[in-house]
Amino acid sequence: MQLDHLILNVNDRAASVAFYSEVLGLNHEGDDGDFSVIRVTPDLMILLAPFGTRCDEHLAFAMSRAEFDAVLARLVERKIPYGDRYNKVGNMQGPGEERGARGQSASLYFLDPNRHLIEIKHYEG
Repeated sequence: MQLDHLILNVNDRAASVAFYSEVLGLNHEGDDGDFSVIRVTPDLMILLAPFGTRCDEHLAFAMSRAEFDAVLARLVERKIPYGDRYNKVGNMQGPGEERGARGQSASLYFLDPNRHLIEIKHYEG
């Protein structure tokens, strides 16, 4: 069994599409009815839903070291606050070390346009 897709409620769909495609580097595959389709992997999609949110979700993305470094560079370029812990967004430090599905990894935290907590991580040295 594996996760196929998830629906992420957002307050501003256009800003969310731009964030997930331009900052995280994910592929926006277009819209499907009410949803904007963001491809994470060949087997996983995020459907951005414009139904509003209280901003309390946490998504963690594992990626290669090169992808991690590229996302960090885009955060710095866009002056998006980040931090080394989930409760330290804005300290502009990191990465920190956190446990994930595959064990300990380098992790960095920041907020999407809807104030969902985003974590990026890489497992290789």
